[in-house]
Amino acid sequence: MQTFTTARLTLRPWRTEDADAALDIYSRWDVMRFVGVTPRVLEHRDEAAERVERWNAVDDGTHGVWAVVPRTDATQGAHPGEGVPVGSILLKPIPASGTGEPPQPSGDTEIGWHFHPDVWGRGYATEAAAAVLAHAFERGLERVVAVTHADNAASQAVCRRIGMTYRGTTQAYYDTTCELFEVTAPTP
Repeated sequence: MQTFTTARLTLRPWRTEDADAALDIYSRWDVMRFVGVTPRVLEHRDEAAERVERWNAVDDGTHGVWAVVPRTDATQGAHPGEGVPVGSILLKPIPASGTGEPPQPSGDTEIGWHFHPDVWGRGYATEAAAAVLAHAFERGLERVVAVTHADNAASQAVCRRIGMTYRGTTQAYYDTTCELFEVTAPTP
């Protein structure tokens, strides 16, 4: 998986040794309350380690799940520790509704993000998402979507800041009702 750097962040593959950081992020209700049809926090390190393995399996040169790590020279204020991921940014095929188990791809690609509450409000989600969105278009994707829970105003604001357009409510993905945002590749 490709590693990216932005002004303040490094986006890199999750590592086995990052399981504690993943547990710290995904064991928090504040992070998980809008994730999935039935939100659930991680409770054990083994669950986090399995999740890190699954994320690394997503990599196909275009899609992936990156650990977001503040760069040492750009860190402003406290964060969980030097070199420690403070969030995830994902670019992956989004499953279609009504396709059963396991869910089948819809043909669309989703961008998404999850961050530790200690770093909310610093613009990390916007900065990381913009970098991954640029990567998506460089890799030839023509359209990327994001779906949010109706009450997730913070993620909806990130969608708008990275140039996504609100397309209304949809039930096309994840067998649930979501707010749909999309962006298309810039024309040359």
